[in-house]
Amino acid sequence: MKNDNELLAAMPVRKAFFRLALPAVAAQLINILYNLVDKMFIGHIPGVGKQALAGVGVTAPVILAISAFAALVSMGGAPKASIFMGKGDNEQAEKVMGSCAWMLIVLSVVLTAFMLIFGKMILQLFGASDNTILYATDYMNIYCVGTLFTQLTLGLNAFITAQGKTLISMCNVAVGAVTNIVLDAILINGFGMGVKGAALATVIAQGVSTCFVIHYLIKPTSQLKLRFERKLLLPCILLGTSPALMQLTENMVAISFNTSLQKYGGDIAVASMSILTSIMQFVMLLLPGLVQGAQPLLSYNLGAKNISRVKKTFRLLLICCLSGSFLIWLVCMLIPQNVASIFTDDVPLITYTGKSMRIYLAMLLIYGIQVACQYSFVALDQAKKAIFLTIWRKIILLIPLIFILPRILSGSAMEVFLAEPIADTIAICTTAPMFYY
Repeated sequence: MKNDNELLAAMPVRKAFFRLALPAVAAQLINILYNLVDKMFIGHIPGVGKQALAGVGVTAPVILAISAFAALVSMGGAPKASIFMGKGDNEQAEKVMGSCAWMLIVLSVVLTAFMLIFGKMILQLFGASDNTILYATDYMNIYCVGTLFTQLTLGLNAFITAQGKTLISMCNVAVGAVTNIVLDAILINGFGMGVKGAALATVIAQGVSTCFVIHYLIKPTSQLKLRFERKLLLPCILLGTSPALMQLTENMVAISFNTSLQKYGGDIAVASMSILTSIMQFVMLLLPGLVQGAQPLLSYNLGAKNISRVKKTFRLLLICCLSGSFLIWLVCMLIPQNVASIFTDDVPLITYTGKSMRIYLAMLLIYGIQVACQYSFVALDQAKKAIFLTIWRKIILLIPLIFILPRILSGSAMEVFLAEPIADTIAICTTAPMFYY
Protein backbone atom coordinates (compact mmCIF):
# COMPACT_ATOMS: atom_id res chain seq x y z
CA MET A 1 0.00 0.00 0.00
CA LYS A 2 1.35 3.44 -0.97
CA ASN A 3 2.32 5.87 1.74
CA ASP A 4 -0.31 8.60 2.26
CA ASN A 5 2.39 11.25 1.83
CA GLU A 6 3.88 9.86 -1.38
CA LEU A 7 2.07 12.40 -3.57
CA LEU A 8 3.45 15.34 -1.57
CA ALA A 9 6.87 13.92 -0.75
CA ALA A 10 7.99 11.70 -3.63
CA MET A 11 5.78 11.87 -6.74
CA PRO A 12 7.41 13.84 -9.59
CA VAL A 13 6.62 17.51 -9.03
CA ARG A 14 4.93 18.11 -12.38
CA LYS A 15 2.63 15.10 -11.99
CA ALA A 16 1.83 15.92 -8.35
CA PHE A 17 1.18 19.58 -9.13
CA PHE A 18 -1.37 18.93 -11.86
CA ARG A 19 -3.02 16.14 -9.88
CA LEU A 20 -3.61 18.69 -7.13
CA ALA A 21 -4.25 21.78 -9.25
CA LEU A 22 -6.84 20.49 -11.73
CA PRO A 23 -9.46 19.59 -9.07
CA ALA A 24 -8.74 22.91 -7.33
CA VAL A 25 -9.40 24.85 -10.55
CA ALA A 26 -12.56 22.78 -11.10
CA ALA A 27 -13.74 23.65 -7.57
CA GLN A 28 -13.31 27.37 -8.38
CA LEU A 29 -15.36 26.89 -11.56
CA ILE A 30 -18.11 25.09 -9.62
CA ASN A 31 -18.24 27.98 -7.15
CA ILE A 32 -18.72 30.50 -9.97
CA LEU A 33 -21.44 28.37 -11.61
CA TYR A 34 -23.03 27.99 -8.16
CA ASN A 35 -23.44 31.79 -7.89
CA LEU A 36 -24.50 32.25 -11.52
CA VAL A 37 -27.27 29.62 -11.31
CA ASP A 38 -28.48 31.14 -8.02
CA LYS A 39 -28.82 34.54 -9.70
CA MET A 40 -30.53 33.02 -12.75
CA PHE A 41 -33.28 31.53 -10.57
CA ILE A 42 -33.73 34.76 -8.62
CA GLY A 43 -33.74 36.93 -11.76
CA HIS A 44 -36.58 34.87 -13.23
CA ILE A 45 -38.93 35.18 -10.24
CA PRO A 46 -42.22 36.30 -11.89
CA GLY A 47 -42.97 39.99 -11.53
CA VAL A 48 -40.21 40.95 -9.11
CA GLY A 49 -37.13 39.27 -10.58
CA LYS A 50 -35.29 42.51 -11.37
CA GLN A 51 -35.76 44.03 -7.90
CA ALA A 52 -35.01 40.69 -6.19
CA LEU A 53 -31.80 40.30 -8.18
CA ALA A 54 -30.73 43.83 -7.28
CA GLY A 55 -31.50 43.19 -3.62
CA VAL A 56 -29.47 39.99 -3.51
CA GLY A 57 -26.67 41.76 -5.41
CA VAL A 58 -26.38 44.25 -2.54
CA THR A 59 -25.65 41.35 -0.17
CA ALA A 60 -22.58 40.27 -2.18
CA PRO A 61 -20.04 42.44 -0.26
CA VAL A 62 -21.40 41.12 3.06
CA ILE A 63 -21.15 37.50 1.91
CA LEU A 64 -17.62 38.18 0.66
CA ALA A 65 -16.73 39.59 4.08
CA ILE A 66 -18.12 36.50 5.84
CA SER A 67 -16.03 34.30 3.52
CA ALA A 68 -12.98 36.44 4.28
CA PHE A 69 -13.25 35.58 7.98
CA ALA A 70 -13.15 31.88 7.06
CA ALA A 71 -10.04 32.61 4.96
CA LEU A 72 -8.50 34.48 7.91
CA VAL A 73 -8.46 31.21 9.87
CA SER A 74 -8.18 28.49 7.24
CA MET A 75 -5.75 30.02 4.75
CA GLY A 76 -3.28 30.50 7.59
CA GLY A 77 -4.02 27.22 9.38
CA ALA A 78 -3.87 24.94 6.33
CA PRO A 79 -0.25 25.83 5.34
CA LYS A 80 0.78 25.52 8.99
CA ALA A 81 -0.75 22.03 9.10
CA SER A 82 1.03 21.02 5.87
CA ILE A 83 4.36 22.24 7.27
CA PHE A 84 3.92 20.16 10.44
CA MET A 85 2.95 17.15 8.31
CA GLY A 86 6.16 17.63 6.34
CA LYS A 87 8.06 17.51 9.64
CA GLY A 88 6.30 14.26 10.47
CA ASP A 89 4.41 15.88 13.35
CA ASN A 90 0.77 15.00 12.56
CA GLU A 91 -0.23 15.54 16.18
CA GLN A 92 0.78 19.20 16.01
CA ALA A 93 -0.97 19.52 12.62
CA GLU A 94 -4.16 18.19 14.21
CA LYS A 95 -3.83 20.72 17.03
CA VAL A 96 -3.60 23.48 14.42
CA MET A 97 -6.77 22.23 12.74
CA GLY A 98 -8.55 21.87 16.09
CA SER A 99 -7.62 25.42 17.11
CA CYS A 100 -8.89 26.73 13.79
CA ALA A 101 -12.14 24.76 14.15
CA TRP A 102 -12.79 26.42 17.52
CA MET A 103 -12.08 29.85 16.02
CA LEU A 104 -14.45 29.21 13.10
CA ILE A 105 -17.26 28.34 15.52
CA VAL A 106 -16.63 31.45 17.64
CA LEU A 107 -16.52 33.66 14.53
CA SER A 108 -19.77 32.12 13.29
CA VAL A 109 -21.62 33.01 16.51
CA VAL A 110 -20.24 36.58 16.54
CA LEU A 111 -20.94 37.21 12.83
CA THR A 112 -24.48 35.78 13.05
CA ALA A 113 -25.37 37.97 16.04
CA PHE A 114 -23.76 41.06 14.46
CA MET A 115 -25.58 40.67 11.13
CA LEU A 116 -28.97 39.93 12.69
CA ILE A 117 -28.67 43.12 14.76
CA PHE A 118 -27.01 45.50 12.28
CA GLY A 119 -27.65 43.76 8.94
CA LYS A 120 -30.29 46.16 7.60
CA MET A 121 -28.17 49.22 8.36
CA ILE A 122 -25.13 47.61 6.66
CA LEU A 123 -27.13 46.68 3.56
CA GLN A 124 -28.39 50.26 3.24
CA LEU A 125 -24.80 51.45 3.55
CA PHE A 126 -23.87 49.17 0.63
CA GLY A 127 -26.55 50.70 -1.58
CA ALA A 128 -29.86 48.94 -0.87
CA SER A 129 -32.73 51.23 -1.92
CA ASP A 130 -36.32 51.37 -0.69
CA ASN A 131 -37.23 49.04 -3.58
CA THR A 132 -34.57 46.43 -2.84
CA ILE A 133 -34.00 46.52 0.93
CA LEU A 134 -36.83 44.05 1.65
CA TYR A 135 -35.32 41.44 -0.69
CA ALA A 136 -31.83 42.09 0.64
CA THR A 137 -32.85 41.67 4.29
CA ASP A 138 -34.99 38.60 3.55
CA TYR A 139 -32.01 36.93 1.90
CA MET A 140 -29.41 38.05 4.44
CA ASN A 141 -31.38 37.15 7.58
CA ILE A 142 -31.74 33.54 6.46
CA TYR A 143 -28.21 33.34 5.05
CA CYS A 144 -26.75 34.54 8.36
CA VAL A 145 -28.43 31.72 10.27
CA GLY A 146 -26.27 29.37 8.19
CA THR A 147 -23.02 31.26 8.87
CA LEU A 148 -21.75 28.31 10.95
CA PHE A 149 -22.06 26.03 7.91
CA THR A 150 -20.33 28.58 5.66
CA GLN A 151 -17.42 29.01 8.06
CA LEU A 152 -16.92 25.28 8.68
CA THR A 153 -17.26 24.30 5.01
CA LEU A 154 -14.80 26.89 3.71
CA GLY A 155 -12.52 26.66 6.72
CA LEU A 156 -12.20 22.92 7.23
CA ASN A 157 -12.20 22.03 3.53
CA ALA A 158 -8.85 23.86 3.33
CA PHE A 159 -7.38 21.23 5.69
CA ILE A 160 -8.43 18.47 3.31
CA THR A 161 -6.59 20.36 0.54
CA ALA A 162 -3.60 20.68 2.91
CA GLN A 163 -3.34 16.88 2.92
CA GLY A 164 -3.11 16.88 -0.88
CA LYS A 165 -6.72 15.68 -1.27
CA THR A 166 -7.92 18.34 -3.68
CA LEU A 167 -10.24 15.89 -5.46
CA ILE A 168 -12.07 15.29 -2.17
CA SER A 169 -12.22 19.07 -1.61
CA MET A 170 -13.68 19.54 -5.09
CA CYS A 171 -16.32 16.85 -4.45
CA ASN A 172 -17.35 18.58 -1.22
CA VAL A 173 -17.86 21.83 -3.15
CA ALA A 174 -19.74 19.99 -5.92
CA VAL A 175 -22.12 18.30 -3.46
CA GLY A 176 -23.07 21.70 -2.04
CA ALA A 177 -23.48 23.24 -5.51
CA VAL A 178 -25.72 20.45 -6.83
CA THR A 179 -27.83 20.52 -3.65
CA ASN A 180 -28.23 24.28 -3.97
CA ILE A 181 -29.31 24.12 -7.61
CA VAL A 182 -31.90 21.38 -6.95
CA LEU A 183 -33.29 23.20 -3.90
CA ASP A 184 -33.42 26.50 -5.83
CA ALA A 185 -35.72 24.87 -8.36
CA ILE A 186 -37.88 23.32 -5.64
CA LEU A 187 -38.11 26.23 -3.20
CA ILE A 188 -38.23 29.15 -5.67
CA ASN A 189 -40.21 27.64 -8.55
CA GLY A 190 -42.06 24.83 -6.79
CA PHE A 191 -43.02 26.46 -3.49
CA GLY A 192 -42.88 30.08 -4.64
CA MET A 193 -40.66 31.15 -1.72
CA GLY A 194 -38.77 33.71 -3.81
CA VAL A 195 -35.62 35.22 -2.31
CA LYS A 196 -36.23 33.44 1.01
CA GLY A 197 -36.20 30.13 -0.87
CA ALA A 198 -32.87 31.01 -2.52
CA ALA A 199 -31.32 31.83 0.86
CA LEU A 200 -32.73 28.67 2.48
CA ALA A 201 -31.40 26.58 -0.41
CA THR A 202 -27.93 28.06 0.11
CA VAL A 203 -28.00 27.40 3.87
CA ILE A 204 -29.13 23.79 3.44
CA ALA A 205 -26.55 23.20 0.69
CA GLN A 206 -23.77 24.58 2.89
CA GLY A 207 -25.02 22.34 5.70
CA VAL A 208 -24.82 19.27 3.46
CA SER A 209 -21.32 20.24 2.33
CA THR A 210 -20.27 20.72 5.99
CA CYS A 211 -21.45 17.20 6.84
CA PHE A 212 -19.33 15.78 4.01
CA VAL A 213 -16.26 17.76 5.14
CA ILE A 214 -16.57 16.69 8.80
CA HIS A 215 -17.33 13.11 7.82
CA TYR A 216 -14.10 12.92 5.84
CA LEU A 217 -12.04 14.48 8.63
CA ILE A 218 -13.17 11.88 11.17
CA LYS A 219 -12.65 8.93 8.81
CA PRO A 220 -9.57 6.66 9.13
CA THR A 221 -8.52 7.66 5.59
CA SER A 222 -7.89 11.25 6.69
CA GLN A 223 -4.31 11.83 7.82
CA LEU A 224 -5.55 14.62 10.10
CA LYS A 225 -8.36 13.83 12.53
CA LEU A 226 -10.71 16.56 13.67
CA ARG A 227 -10.01 17.19 17.36
CA PHE A 228 -11.08 20.50 18.85
CA GLU A 229 -8.20 22.45 20.36
CA ARG A 230 -7.93 26.09 21.42
CA LYS A 231 -4.17 26.65 21.08
CA LEU A 232 -1.91 27.79 18.23
CA LEU A 233 -4.43 30.31 16.91
CA LEU A 234 -2.32 33.45 16.71
CA PRO A 235 0.29 32.19 14.17
CA CYS A 236 -2.50 30.78 11.97
CA ILE A 237 -4.49 34.03 12.06
CA LEU A 238 -1.36 36.06 11.29
CA LEU A 239 -0.62 33.88 8.27
CA GLY A 240 -4.26 34.00 7.14
CA THR A 241 -4.46 37.79 7.37
CA SER A 242 -3.14 38.31 3.83
CA PRO A 243 -5.73 36.11 2.03
CA ALA A 244 -8.48 37.58 4.22
CA LEU A 245 -7.37 41.14 3.46
CA MET A 246 -7.30 40.33 -0.26
CA GLN A 247 -10.99 39.42 -0.07
CA LEU A 248 -12.05 42.25 2.24
CA THR A 249 -10.25 44.94 0.23
CA GLU A 250 -12.04 43.83 -2.95
CA ASN A 251 -15.10 45.66 -1.61
CA MET A 252 -13.08 48.83 -1.03
CA VAL A 253 -11.58 48.64 -4.52
CA ALA A 254 -14.98 48.04 -6.17
CA ILE A 255 -16.59 50.97 -4.33
CA SER A 256 -13.63 53.22 -5.22
CA PHE A 257 -13.76 52.30 -8.92
CA ASN A 258 -17.54 52.73 -9.17
CA THR A 259 -17.52 56.08 -7.34
CA SER A 260 -14.74 57.55 -9.47
CA LEU A 261 -16.04 56.11 -12.75
CA GLN A 262 -19.55 57.45 -12.08
CA LYS A 263 -18.06 60.91 -11.57
CA TYR A 264 -15.85 60.97 -14.66
CA GLY A 265 -17.64 58.60 -17.06
CA GLY A 266 -21.23 58.07 -15.95
CA ASP A 267 -23.29 54.90 -16.21
CA ILE A 268 -21.51 53.54 -19.27
CA ALA A 269 -18.15 53.60 -17.46
CA VAL A 270 -19.64 51.79 -14.44
CA ALA A 271 -21.28 49.21 -16.74
CA SER A 272 -17.93 48.72 -18.50
CA MET A 273 -16.27 48.14 -15.13
CA SER A 274 -18.85 45.45 -14.40
CA ILE A 275 -17.76 43.60 -17.56
CA LEU A 276 -14.08 43.97 -16.71
CA THR A 277 -14.75 42.63 -13.20
CA SER A 278 -16.41 39.58 -14.75
CA ILE A 279 -13.31 38.97 -16.88
CA MET A 280 -11.12 39.23 -13.79
CA GLN A 281 -13.33 36.62 -12.13
CA PHE A 282 -12.17 34.17 -14.79
CA VAL A 283 -8.56 35.14 -14.14
CA MET A 284 -9.09 34.58 -10.43
CA LEU A 285 -10.79 31.28 -11.22
CA LEU A 286 -7.65 29.91 -12.88
CA LEU A 287 -4.76 31.40 -10.90
CA PRO A 288 -5.91 30.73 -7.30
CA GLY A 289 -6.85 27.20 -8.37
CA LEU A 290 -3.26 26.67 -9.49
CA VAL A 291 -2.03 28.16 -6.22
CA GLN A 292 -4.26 25.84 -4.18
CA GLY A 293 -2.72 22.93 -6.04
CA ALA A 294 0.79 24.14 -5.21
CA GLN A 295 0.17 25.05 -1.55
CA PRO A 296 0.28 21.52 -0.06
CA LEU A 297 3.44 20.72 -2.06
CA LEU A 298 5.16 23.96 -1.02
CA SER A 299 4.20 23.79 2.66
CA TYR A 300 4.75 20.05 3.13
CA ASN A 301 8.20 20.07 1.56
CA LEU A 302 9.18 23.20 3.45
CA GLY A 303 8.39 21.31 6.65
CA ALA A 304 10.30 18.28 5.36
CA LYS A 305 13.27 20.58 4.51
CA ASN A 306 13.20 19.32 0.91
CA ILE A 307 14.07 22.73 -0.50
CA SER A 308 14.88 21.54 -4.02
CA ARG A 309 11.32 20.20 -4.28
CA VAL A 310 9.96 23.50 -2.97
CA LYS A 311 11.89 25.37 -5.69
CA LYS A 312 10.71 23.01 -8.44
CA THR A 313 7.10 23.44 -7.31
CA PHE A 314 7.35 27.22 -7.24
CA ARG A 315 8.98 27.39 -10.69
CA LEU A 316 6.18 25.26 -12.14
CA LEU A 317 3.54 27.37 -10.39
CA LEU A 318 5.14 30.57 -11.71
CA ILE A 319 5.25 29.23 -15.28
CA CYS A 320 1.60 28.10 -15.12
CA CYS A 321 0.35 31.35 -13.57
CA LEU A 322 2.28 33.43 -16.10
CA SER A 323 1.04 31.32 -19.00
CA GLY A 324 -2.56 31.58 -17.83
CA SER A 325 -2.49 35.35 -17.31
CA PHE A 326 -0.64 35.87 -20.60
CA LEU A 327 -3.17 33.86 -22.65
CA ILE A 328 -6.14 35.74 -21.18
CA TRP A 329 -4.32 39.04 -21.76
CA LEU A 330 -3.59 38.11 -25.38
CA VAL A 331 -7.25 37.35 -26.13
CA CYS A 332 -8.39 40.59 -24.45
CA MET A 333 -5.83 42.69 -26.36
CA LEU A 334 -6.52 41.12 -29.78
CA ILE A 335 -10.32 40.94 -29.72
CA PRO A 336 -11.57 43.13 -26.81
CA GLN A 337 -14.91 43.96 -28.41
CA ASN A 338 -15.64 40.28 -29.06
CA VAL A 339 -14.95 39.55 -25.40
CA ALA A 340 -17.19 42.42 -24.30
CA SER A 341 -20.01 41.19 -26.55
CA ILE A 342 -20.21 37.99 -24.47
CA PHE A 343 -21.66 40.12 -21.66
CA THR A 344 -23.85 42.64 -23.54
CA ASP A 345 -25.59 43.36 -26.84
CA ASP A 346 -25.36 47.14 -26.40
CA VAL A 347 -23.13 48.45 -29.22
CA PRO A 348 -21.95 51.70 -27.53
CA LEU A 349 -21.08 49.74 -24.36
CA ILE A 350 -19.18 47.13 -26.41
CA THR A 351 -17.19 49.88 -28.17
CA TYR A 352 -16.46 51.70 -24.91
CA THR A 353 -15.42 48.48 -23.12
CA GLY A 354 -13.14 47.56 -26.02
CA LYS A 355 -11.12 50.71 -25.26
CA SER A 356 -11.24 50.44 -21.46
CA MET A 357 -10.29 46.74 -21.54
CA ARG A 358 -6.98 47.41 -23.30
CA ILE A 359 -6.11 49.95 -20.60
CA TYR A 360 -7.42 48.15 -17.51
CA LEU A 361 -5.89 44.77 -18.41
CA ALA A 362 -2.67 46.14 -19.95
CA MET A 363 -0.40 44.45 -17.39
CA LEU A 364 -2.37 41.22 -17.06
CA LEU A 365 0.31 39.53 -19.17
CA ILE A 366 2.66 39.43 -16.15
CA TYR A 367 0.06 39.45 -13.35
CA GLY A 368 0.76 35.74 -12.83
CA ILE A 369 4.04 36.76 -11.14
CA GLN A 370 2.14 38.71 -8.47
CA VAL A 371 -0.30 35.87 -7.75
CA ALA A 372 2.34 33.11 -7.68
CA CYS A 373 4.71 35.01 -5.39
CA GLN A 374 2.17 36.53 -3.03
CA TYR A 375 0.28 33.29 -2.37
CA SER A 376 3.56 31.38 -2.11
CA PHE A 377 4.65 33.67 0.72
CA VAL A 378 1.57 32.38 2.61
CA ALA A 379 2.35 28.74 1.75
CA LEU A 380 5.95 29.22 2.93
CA ASP A 381 4.92 30.70 6.30
CA GLN A 382 6.04 34.27 5.46
CA ALA A 383 3.07 36.09 6.98
CA LYS A 384 4.49 39.60 7.29
CA LYS A 385 5.62 39.76 3.67
CA ALA A 386 2.25 38.49 2.41
CA ILE A 387 0.34 41.05 4.51
CA PHE A 388 2.61 43.89 3.37
CA LEU A 389 2.14 43.03 -0.30
CA THR A 390 -1.66 42.95 0.04
CA ILE A 391 -1.75 46.35 1.73
CA TRP A 392 0.87 47.75 -0.68
CA ARG A 393 -0.94 46.85 -3.90
CA LYS A 394 -4.55 47.59 -3.03
CA ILE A 395 -4.64 50.12 -0.20
CA ILE A 396 -1.44 52.14 -0.70
CA LEU A 397 -1.26 52.02 -4.51
CA LEU A 398 -4.53 51.14 -6.27
CA ILE A 399 -7.21 52.97 -4.26
CA PRO A 400 -5.37 56.34 -4.13
CA LEU A 401 -4.48 56.08 -7.85
CA ILE A 402 -8.15 55.60 -8.72
CA PHE A 403 -8.90 59.09 -7.36
CA ILE A 404 -5.59 60.86 -8.07
CA LEU A 405 -4.98 60.03 -11.76
CA PRO A 406 -8.08 61.70 -13.25
CA ARG A 407 -7.38 64.80 -11.15
CA ILE A 408 -3.78 65.27 -12.28
CA LEU A 409 -4.37 64.22 -15.92
CA SER A 410 -7.23 65.20 -18.22
CA GLY A 411 -10.08 64.11 -15.95
CA SER A 412 -11.50 61.25 -18.03
CA ALA A 413 -12.76 57.83 -16.97
CA MET A 414 -10.00 56.12 -18.97
CA GLU A 415 -7.50 57.49 -16.45
CA VAL A 416 -9.46 55.76 -13.69
CA PHE A 417 -9.02 52.47 -15.55
CA LEU A 418 -5.31 53.31 -15.87
CA ALA A 419 -4.92 52.98 -12.10
CA GLU A 420 -5.04 49.17 -12.34
CA PRO A 421 -2.06 48.58 -14.67
CA ILE A 422 0.06 51.20 -12.88
CA ALA A 423 -0.65 49.60 -9.48
CA ASP A 424 0.03 46.14 -10.96
CA THR A 425 3.35 47.24 -12.45
CA ILE A 426 4.64 48.78 -9.22
CA ALA A 427 3.37 45.83 -7.16
CA ILE A 428 5.04 43.25 -9.42
CA CYS A 429 8.29 45.23 -9.39
CA THR A 430 8.13 45.06 -5.59
CA THR A 431 6.96 41.46 -5.18
CA ALA A 432 9.27 39.68 -7.65
CA PRO A 433 12.60 41.01 -6.20
CA MET A 434 11.28 40.41 -2.67
CA PHE A 435 10.46 36.81 -3.44
CA TYR A 436 13.68 36.24 -5.36
CA TYR A 437 15.70 37.57 -2.40
